[in-house]
Amino acid sequence: MISIQSKAFWTTLLGSLWLLFAPVTQAADAIKIGLTVSLSGDLAKLGQQQLQGMQMWQEDVNARGALLGRPVKLIYYDDRSDPATSARLYERLISDDRVDLLLGPYSSDITLAASTVAEENSFPMLTVGAAAEAIWQRGYKNVFGIDVPARAYMLSVLDMLKEHAPLRVALVYEDDAVFTRDMAEGARSQAAAYGLEIVFEKDLPRQNADFSNLVRGMRDAKPDVVIGAVYYEGALGIMRESLKQGLKADLFALSVGPAAGAFGDTLGPGVEGVTGPVPWMRSDRRPFSFDFSHRYRQRYGSDAGYHATFGYAAGQVLEAAVRLAGSLDRDKVRAQLSAMRFRSLLGSYQVDETGKQVGHKTGVLQWQGGTRRLVWPPEVAEAALMFPATP
Repeated sequence: MISIQSKAFWTTLLGSLWLLFAPVTQAADAIKIGLTVSLSGDLAKLGQQQLQGMQMWQEDVNARGALLGRPVKLIYYDDRSDPATSARLYERLISDDRVDLLLGPYSSDITLAASTVAEENSFPMLTVGAAAEAIWQRGYKNVFGIDVPARAYMLSVLDMLKEHAPLRVALVYEDDAVFTRDMAEGARSQAAAYGLEIVFEKDLPRQNADFSNLVRGMRDAKPDVVIGAVYYEGALGIMRESLKQGLKADLFALSVGPAAGAFGDTLGPGVEGVTGPVPWMRSDRRPFSFDFSHRYRQRYGSDAGYHATFGYAAGQVLEAAVRLAGSLDRDKVRAQLSAMRFRSLLGSYQVDETGKQVGHKTGVLQWQGGTRRLVWPPEVAEAALMFPATP
């Protein structure tokens, strides 16, 4: 297994120091990194944050003397949050723009379509905000992930809850997205092993969900914990209706939503005690987290979320693979993405034989006193879990 701290890497790095850190001249051709971004459509807000993280990395790598002695340039198009549009644009990036490297789009559904183009062209793609298991089950050799796989997304929440077992659990999930379905499957399969009994389970659509009947059903089941494998609007809908109907679960754990500051702004005091998995938080004591957060706020005027971290970390991992490869040769870059271990802003990068990320897990945050606090894992937690934590 190759490590960025390995002797071979440092030998290569030191031997090529004049190349890697030489001033970039105007004559140097830029290394073109292609991707699509959701700048319009349902995923625009998160796609914009991801792009901002990538742009910060681009500025940083160029300020350090660029990559292989050449400046880095992002070539990107708006995929309109649509898988088919993204796939067509990746064809354009490869055939017309002749990019040197590829980064993936945001969301599992879009990545499923876009990564097929990368595989058909034998072009390595580092996915950025995608976690669905189906991405890694097709036997592809050119697709590598940085995000925690969907089935493992809730495992940190379950690891935390098993200390309070036995518990009665309500499991709800959105059934029209591969990410949320996979997340629910992972939670379901692990719950029994941890002494967590699922007493209520219900799927719901992302659009026009009937939260009133959903919460009424959960009230009848009397769960101790509500686990929601849902996107932002679904999480808001569950909490609003639960507060309205007075559902008194000991804990709400919702996958996408609690990590956003706007989630607390919208719910007000009702957000107290709500938890959720999070790939990254500013307070998680990883190297450079506070520096990145500070610079992001200076540049964009808002707090960095984990989607911005995805973008920056993807740039770091791709840069490491190219430096280890010593060239832009696709076979060499692919070999490094397959084998290397590297610690990025997001955590440890390491993939299995399918390209699926296995190097790190999600943390768990909880809203306490009007702010988000990291409560799991213990080694990086800044506060203890409040349990019970009925809003």
